[in-house]
Amino acid sequence: MRVTKFTHSCLRVEGAGVLVVDPGEFSEASALDGADAVLITHEHFDHLDVAAVTAAVARRPDLRIFAHEAVLALLGDVAGATTAVKAGQEFEAAGHRVRAFGGQHAIIHPYVPVFANLGFLIDDGATNLYHPGDSFVAPDVEVETLFVPLNAPWATIAESLEFVRGVRPGRAFALHDGLVNERGADVYGKHLESFSETRFQQVAPGSVLD
Repeated sequence: MRVTKFTHSCLRVEGAGVLVVDPGEFSEASALDGADAVLITHEHFDHLDVAAVTAAVARRPDLRIFAHEAVLALLGDVAGATTAVKAGQEFEAAGHRVRAFGGQHAIIHPYVPVFANLGFLIDDGATNLYHPGDSFVAPDVEVETLFVPLNAPWATIAESLEFVRGVRPGRAFALHDGLVNERGADVYGKHLESFSETRFQQVAPGSVLD
């Protein structure tokens, strides 16, 4: 499994096929080049760039999109390429086994509406990784590589730290880091490096992880 971390919350997973998770408006459009399938955790613009995904389907009609039904309503122009997914469901996407977890976006504030959100565990048969979307829902299986939200309106570094310590992955990398400047990321990262009880690393956009 070869993973490229793009800006903010977007991952490109390459193995039997090319699987892209959360190509949002903060992320580079190149993440979708040659993609066989796309997973979308939820409908927010930093996780879903509707125009970029629509253009990707136009370039590659066989591209498949997997997301909660609430997300698919935003993709009407490419409805034929979409598949609705529910929490607990297992399916295959771009040659990878995928299982969806959660179902609800983390609470921002009681005044703010709650959105659907799915975390995705991606398994190639040899190893796995977990992308939680905008939530701290932990999968009920062993996780080798965890991508942990670093900064968000719905998160604190204390919650991020507890998330990593609860999942106990083999290693962890920062995710959802496009909203914080370099100084803030460094401060947050040092807490996770020191106290998460696993190997934690922040990586620059474009970094490739094997």
